Amino acid sequence: MHFSKYQGTGNDFVIIDNREVLHTKLTPGLINTICNRRFGVGADGLMLLNSKPGYDFEMVYYNADGHEGSMCGNGGRCIVQFAHDLGIGNNSFKFIAVDGEHIAHVKDGEVALKMMDVKGIEEKNDEYAVLNTGSPHYVKKVTDLSGMDVYTAGRAIRYSDAYKEQGINVNFVEQLNDGTLKVRTYERGVEDETFSCGTGVTAAALAFGKGATGFHSVDIEVLGGRLNVSYNRNADGSYENIWLKGPAEKVFEGSFHF
Repeated sequence: MHFSKYQGTGNDFVIIDNREVLHTKLTPGLINTICNRRFGVGADGLMLLNSKPGYDFEMVYYNADGHEGSMCGNGGRCIVQFAHDLGIGNNSFKFIAVDGEHIAHVKDGEVALKMMDVKGIEEKNDEYAVLNTGSPHYVKKVTDLSGMDVYTAGRAIRYSDAYKEQGINVNFVEQLNDGTLKVRTYERGVEDETFSCGTGVTAAALAFGKGATGFHSVDIEVLGGRLNVSYNRNADGSYENIWLKGPAEKVFEGSFHF
């Protein structure tokens, strides 16, 4: 099985060109082994790039635990760069994922991905917010983010009575004086802290970025680098024209024998 390894701000993925439907025997156990950092390639998730009529491609995403997951923002940006490197399309793409249709652009070494519209924030107070940006997220404001034990704190929320059945991604956010947000994320399915989470930083920007109506752009600092989230906030509290932008690059390619 030939694969490519890509990363977007440290969020890394095994990606397979499956346009000829070559890999129909990818079981959860095999995917988990491939993603294992000691016994496999090592990745936060695995993606298949499939053919899909009416689209440049279809994105199918699996978490590192081997089970098909909800939308992955950095994964979406990485698979767009992968498609671009394969010679699919030009610099603009339209693809379908588990949460619906997306468009994306590759320009100047960065990939900009249009995220799904968000009807509103499900729960919010001064300390935390819950919302779905393609995946469900719990976003909590903190101070001294760099000193946090994100694994322990995130796992406690993810497996709390309110969320243990369906699971939730947990993001801790520190707001800097210049408006930049620092974000660290515990991801369900990976069951650990990741270096970056695209839907997570999007959730953080919507929940704790500028709350006034109109257009906003928020810079996000994660362990693996920097991202930008821009959006329009409507008077009814909904969000549209949400874009996640940042780097995505090929790390290496190889073959996995099984």
